[in-house]
Amino acid sequence: MAVSSPRDKYFGVWLIFFMLGLGTLLPWNFFMTATMYFTSRLKDSSSVDYSANQTEAEGEHRSILEAKFNNVMTLCAMLPLLLCTCLNSFLHSLIPQRLRVMGSLLIIMFVFMATAVLVRVPLEPLPFFCVTMVKIIIINSFGAILQGSLFGMAGLLPASYTTPIMSGQGLAGTFAAFAMICAIASGSELHDAAFGYFITACVVILLSVLSYILLPKLEFFQFYQQRNRNQRPEEDNSVNLMNSESKGEAVDPNTHQDVSMIKIFKKIWLLALLVCFTFTVTIGTFPAITADTKSTLADGGSWERYFIPVSCFLLFNLCDWAGRSLTAACMWPGKDSLVLPVSIVCRLGFLPLFMLCNVQPRLHLPVFFHHDGWFIFFMILFAFSNGYLASLCMCFGPKNVLPHEAETAGAIMAFFLSLGLALGAALSFLFRALV
Repeated sequence: MAVSSPRDKYFGVWLIFFMLGLGTLLPWNFFMTATMYFTSRLKDSSSVDYSANQTEAEGEHRSILEAKFNNVMTLCAMLPLLLCTCLNSFLHSLIPQRLRVMGSLLIIMFVFMATAVLVRVPLEPLPFFCVTMVKIIIINSFGAILQGSLFGMAGLLPASYTTPIMSGQGLAGTFAAFAMICAIASGSELHDAAFGYFITACVVILLSVLSYILLPKLEFFQFYQQRNRNQRPEEDNSVNLMNSESKGEAVDPNTHQDVSMIKIFKKIWLLALLVCFTFTVTIGTFPAITADTKSTLADGGSWERYFIPVSCFLLFNLCDWAGRSLTAACMWPGKDSLVLPVSIVCRLGFLPLFMLCNVQPRLHLPVFFHHDGWFIFFMILFAFSNGYLASLCMCFGPKNVLPHEAETAGAIMAFFLSLGLALGAALSFLFRALV
């Protein structure tokens, strides 16, 4: 007789997973938001202007470090993210969950505390560049382990518990975009704005640590953790029994583990490729193409200054967050429906639509959609579809396998999510050159 699961009192587990999702991406989003601060410190000390209203006209004598900062930052972020997500998919069963999650959170918090301190410490451009890239590698390496572990944990729970992680990650981008707009509006110095970003990130990570400490004490989470422990030996024994009856051969535990990974991937390969394709299209377009779009209504006024922060970054993150959060109430189309893969493939159409907006500078394509309204309309659909469809795939993946395989399935899905981010970042250079 099946035992009914306890109720998630006060949505405690849901809220903790939301907080952990927020803690996964908010630090990195604040790091990207502070790009102007980082590049300002790579200028010659005699030409540094820390005003938030710093103009591009002063960038004629940009140093090599300053000019290459964004490209190197992307490389140092995506490669460790992909590598460590892959490692987590294979090694998560060898390293305790608590060590992976708590260790990653504490290391990321330490890096941000060091980053906040360095805001007040003068450094020459080259040492500052090297230290910054090392911090980016560390943040994304442990962020990948944390993300993969969270999706693995959520895989043990009902499908809807992947939604709060995705929703929390969506809020992280919205929070960072709003902080960028506030910094522009206040005209505060980049030093002060960056210091505020890093301290806020430390506070959020600390709250995530406290939330994770509370999680094992909740009855709802305990029930599903215990059910996973009970089912694993039962299913392993049944598999071993069938193998011994059919072949009469001893089973090598290592071989069985490898076969299990392949078997799990065979069950979720379509959803894994779909989430990878979703983020490849998204990151290939945003922000490489979208952030270079210029307002056709601008006349040098405030709208020109706020067009990209509001119409690109804030609008994308708000709509992406809305799409991710909607899966808590609606999960259509179903995991076996053809509508899901067709919808995801159709998102490829956003690439030419954004290319034909007023992206500047441009060499090859004409501007077809002149009015800012077209760009805003495309951005709403683009961001909402990204959040909703990606969240659906991440929710369905662990539910296509046996309960004791759900954690591994969640880790595999997280790897393909990261693969999509890396492929999108690489292809973004090609897509931008086509414009």
